[in-house]
Amino acid sequence: MRSINDSINQGAQILREAGVPEYRRDARSLLEHNLSKDRTYLITNSDELLDDAEFDRYLAMIQRRAVGEPLQYITGVQDFFGRQFHVSPAVLIPRPETELLVEAALRLLTNSDGPSICDVGTGSGCIAISILCERADAKATAVDISDSALDVARLNANRLEVTNRIEFVLSDCFERLDPSHEFNIIVSNPPYVAAEMLPGLQREVRDHEPLTALSPGGDGLSVIRRILREAPEFLTEGGYLLLEIGFDQGEKVEQMIQPPFQLIEILPDLQGIPRIVVLKRVSLLTRI
Repeated sequence: MRSINDSINQGAQILREAGVPEYRRDARSLLEHNLSKDRTYLITNSDELLDDAEFDRYLAMIQRRAVGEPLQYITGVQDFFGRQFHVSPAVLIPRPETELLVEAALRLLTNSDGPSICDVGTGSGCIAISILCERADAKATAVDISDSALDVARLNANRLEVTNRIEFVLSDCFERLDPSHEFNIIVSNPPYVAAEMLPGLQREVRDHEPLTALSPGGDGLSVIRRILREAPEFLTEGGYLLLEIGFDQGEKVEQMIQPPFQLIEILPDLQGIPRIVVLKRVSLLTRI
């Protein structure tokens, strides 16, 4: 039998030797998950002994992390916009920069009553569900090409009690949406990683997150081009399209913008990298 402190030390040593960057943090997080205890408990009860089953279960988690499996897939959860979302290898792990997309959408919806939102490539549902949690009068349509991803999103909608205000559609972008349904805002964190960039990604991302949600191949912009081309049909006049883009794609996307879209701004992430493109659908006779 090993104590909590000994278990963390052993787990951290294995992860360090495997090249895991935050090896001690991850070792501690996995033990917290394994024991269903928080960090304070582990600190104040560091001499408490784990039984064999607890230690074996913990060691199995450590081995999964040692070969590069993301911590979030092992624990099954990731925090996003102040809430905890279920994640699995069927979906991308929500990232802090995507919270900027939610913040921008909420600002734009400030003066809208009962807004209608479409989330293209919803994955875990974190974007649409976060907006619904902040706006009790909003409704959303969440679209994804993956049935497995939609299952994860449905689970999150149920856990966060917004199921009655969100519709899930299995669709390749707008392909299966009713064109008579217009939205006040369309949001998307589409696959945008260029094919040539894939080998250089962290192993946790490259080897474990769903490739179809990471990259469309080629220059990484094909899905963004499609959304720009097809979204106007589904937006109200004066409605907005928000897109998350890659670190080097700001100028390229700006050059792709055509009427009826007008560029409002490209918001930087916390590192100053152009990240969120904000477009407004305007009348072809209108200039703002």
